[in-house]
Amino acid sequence: MRVLKLYNGRVLTPYRVIPNGVVVVRDGKIDYVGEGDVAVPDAEVIDVDGRYISPGFIDIHIHGGGGHDFMDGTVEAFVGVAETHARFGTTAMLPTTLTGTREALFSILDVYKEACARNVSGSQFLGLHLEGPYFAMNQRGAQDPRYIRNPDPGEYREVLSRTRDVRRWSAAPELAGALEFARYLRERGVLVSLAHTDALYDEALVGFENGFTLATHFYSCMNGVTRRNAYRYAGVVECAYLIDEMDVEVIADGIHCPPPLLRLIHKIKGTDRVALVTDAMRAAGMPEGPSVLGSLRDGLPVIVEGGVAKLPDRSSFAGSVATADRLVRTMVAAGIPLLDAVRMISVTPARLLGLADRKGSLVIGKDADIVVFDDDIVVSRTIIDGNMIYSVET
Repeated sequence: MRVLKLYNGRVLTPYRVIPNGVVVVRDGKIDYVGEGDVAVPDAEVIDVDGRYISPGFIDIHIHGGGGHDFMDGTVEAFVGVAETHARFGTTAMLPTTLTGTREALFSILDVYKEACARNVSGSQFLGLHLEGPYFAMNQRGAQDPRYIRNPDPGEYREVLSRTRDVRRWSAAPELAGALEFARYLRERGVLVSLAHTDALYDEALVGFENGFTLATHFYSCMNGVTRRNAYRYAGVVECAYLIDEMDVEVIADGIHCPPPLLRLIHKIKGTDRVALVTDAMRAAGMPEGPSVLGSLRDGLPVIVEGGVAKLPDRSSFAGSVATADRLVRTMVAAGIPLLDAVRMISVTPARLLGLADRKGSLVIGKDADIVVFDDDIVVSRTIIDGNMIYSVET
């Protein structure tokens, strides 16, 4: 039974910051959280030297990093992404697909199982997030138009009959068959998100009523107020604001949503309805320059510049190159309290995935997923299930 004690830190609980705090881990679980010091015989003791002791970051929308993309379809790619993002505080993630062929999707399902067994030194996999292929063509962003299509009952039923690893699926609610799709998924415990959608308010509202309870990369690839034949119509953005129970995820890199929008989202939706996500592609954690969105075999060429990935003609963003620490740092710089920013990348995503009973906060009995970082949100230690996955000697 491994015992670990982290002390002399500022502990971030869901409700407060504990100064001069200590966290004890026993057999992969949080065993004690408090102020001051406590004797723990036989423990490995770590003095964090005044840094923050935080719950691990949970990224529910991520495509790649470190030169790898999940659409590469290899175990090495899955493990490479997990190991890359663990260095930046991500302790758990939902590997996310892109719109592609049915064959590519089924291959990913098979590779995921093997990758879970091989992933011993990276962010934990919590299941798959399927982004597409059921999208509105004119809101596709950087999704490959060759594979965009309406919901196919034969296809999505076969996917869910082959695996229980799908935890989340993003689609456009206004498409023919989308409501039936959402109801079918919700009956099987899959989180349904609206994404890459051209829906107006009424269509998004009906989508919510049928199971589309989360807005994927809020503001990106969706309508706000629009005019059609001189008349103004509310869109998905307004629907998400007006429905208190709708959750939103935000790419908080400061570029997809600039600081004023980040403050607005937080002000209206509140900490507990916002999840921070990276939506990171393979260039996350890599130098800027040319890259590929999606599979190296047939993905889309992109250019990474100014801290974001773009299509070569610069007509659209092509996913972010953010890491989880950057999300928290950006939110704090935008004026959001640190405790709220951390909750949005720990407590909220854990709730969305139905895992709040064991993940997302430093509470006795929960999984010991812990990040240590300084005032600049620079990560020095990442602990997953009580195991030291990443450490910078200080």
